[in-house]
Amino acid sequence: MNFFSHQSIFFTAFDYPMSYLEFFGTVAGALAVFLSAKANVWSWPLGIINVVLFFFLFYQVQLYPDMFLQVFFFITNLIGWWRWKNPSQNEEDKKQELKISTIPIASWIIFSLIGLVGTILFGQFAKNLNYLFPILFNSPSAFPYADSFVTVMSIVATYLMVQKKVECWLVWILVDAIACYLYFSKEIKFVGIEYVVFCFLAAFGFWNWRREHKMYL
Repeated sequence: MNFFSHQSIFFTAFDYPMSYLEFFGTVAGALAVFLSAKANVWSWPLGIINVVLFFFLFYQVQLYPDMFLQVFFFITNLIGWWRWKNPSQNEEDKKQELKISTIPIASWIIFSLIGLVGTILFGQFAKNLNYLFPILFNSPSAFPYADSFVTVMSIVATYLMVQKKVECWLVWILVDAIACYLYFSKEIKFVGIEYVVFCFLAAFGFWNWRREHKMYL
């Protein structure tokens, strides 16, 4: 049994073959997002487990921008873990961790432009990966532009989450909704269902972080 192969089946439910990668990656990811919505710092180490497993999964189903995204997530999970646990003196909450804050309107405009330009550039790159690197990518990228949008805006959302900004959850709601479509289309249905749940967790996270932020005002 090769644990890191998408073809290694853990169990079958309702005629759907569940691989070890998909099951354990999804469970770790769901727990990480739930803890993030609760502003719990232990979301970061669980996130590290999730991204390592999903890196191998997305490579095997040709979601290459998502695969590259896991490398970014691995690094930012380490940074986020440190950032939340080591705030500067004026950034501390009552748990001596980074407190929740918001971003100005001007930042929304900048992040939106980053999303638009990044999606176009990365989408064009992803579209041609199998021509540029045929040994590594022997199949064309599936949904290069939609997948690239998910990738770019996930980077934006993660940056905002590392800084503990309330608005990160609004970006995650949009990203998760599009990701649902991608994963169901690629027949990794358990991950697709997880992202449906993520949409609701992101809405809860927005409500909970906004409520906590008002306590600091």
